[in-house]
Amino acid sequence: MAIDKIEYLEIEGKSKAYYALLALFGVFMVIGWSAAHYMDSHGHHVSGMNNQIVWGVPHIFAIFLIIAASGALNVASIASVFGKTAYKPLAPLSALLAIALLVGGLMILVLDLGRPERFWYPLIYINPKSVFTWNMLLYSVFIGLVAIYLWFMLEKRMSRYTNLVGFFAFLWRLLLTTGTGSIFGFLVARQAYDTAVMAPLFVLMSFAFGMAVFILVLLAIYRFSHRPLGDHLLMRLRTLLGIFVSAVFYFVLVYHLTNLYATERHAVEKFILLEGGIYTVLFWVVQIGMGSIIPLLLLYLPNFKKCRLTLTIAALLVICGAFAQLYIIIIGGQAFPLVLFPGMEVQSTFMDGVVANYTPSLWEFLLGLGGVALALFIVIFGIKVLRILPESLDDVVVEAQAEKNT
Repeated sequence: MAIDKIEYLEIEGKSKAYYALLALFGVFMVIGWSAAHYMDSHGHHVSGMNNQIVWGVPHIFAIFLIIAASGALNVASIASVFGKTAYKPLAPLSALLAIALLVGGLMILVLDLGRPERFWYPLIYINPKSVFTWNMLLYSVFIGLVAIYLWFMLEKRMSRYTNLVGFFAFLWRLLLTTGTGSIFGFLVARQAYDTAVMAPLFVLMSFAFGMAVFILVLLAIYRFSHRPLGDHLLMRLRTLLGIFVSAVFYFVLVYHLTNLYATERHAVEKFILLEGGIYTVLFWVVQIGMGSIIPLLLLYLPNFKKCRLTLTIAALLVICGAFAQLYIIIIGGQAFPLVLFPGMEVQSTFMDGVVANYTPSLWEFLLGLGGVALALFIVIFGIKVLRILPESLDDVVVEAQAEKNT
């Protein structure tokens, strides 16, 4: 099949299962909004957050969706920026997923503000010294830029500008995840955060997490729409996921080895790696074991080379590891006591010098799941109203793409 014969078609979306899926996501969206309203009405004391742990589970969901949005654009960037035309048929879905994930993540943050109707205040009262102000700009421009990118991919008259817009979208997504990582890297008061490694670590995390989400969405859509999806493309995506997971694993090692080298950080490293309770368990069992080592085995062992089940399990485990990693970074980093007076023991009625307690509430999880449901709702609805899915991705189509690139 020639490359110009690829036909992009929206899904029919008339079955009861399709409408039931939209309704399910809609219900979770309403539940998420209701949970946010309950916390706003009764005060954040009904959540697990307190004056020591000010970023909780909703922020883990939000940051996961935000950095995964950047990574979900991987496939489109590889096609447009790096000239790997074998990935070009999946570029529109990649862009749609990136927008959907970012919108879902930002919705969680807006509803967690306590006064969501004031979300536009940071756009009016700009503080150029605040990394949060920077991120408001980064997120807004990213959505607009990727929307234009998607439009150019779908509109034949604008297709000649696709690579140019794709290049700017690629640069901006690097800025976006660098800005998100810098939120933590610039917090000098927290020993678990204050390091320049945070920015590149978050960039690589976005690659791995976004690719895992993209693979799961791709497999689900083509399975339930009964469209051909060959092994050739999935093997490429499997390799990319393995590379990104390996890179994240490497930078996690660099991060902890760097902290272990600095004497002032021995205490926080001992807390995370040995004596942190739930944080230590999440690090070794979920983040390293389930989220890194097992997925790498499933992705690279020869016996699993063409097994879609192991690819699905690997992607799911990477996402599980992602939530564990973000829980350790966000919650664990806040739980470790501030070093107010280096070399001195600090005790006070304000719990200074004490590891902070945090128990997530149901409301926090519901708000987070509401953001995920919104992102998936946008994707499922988008593939019905937009012609972004190739009618076929069998091996013949993908190999034709690869031949055109050589």
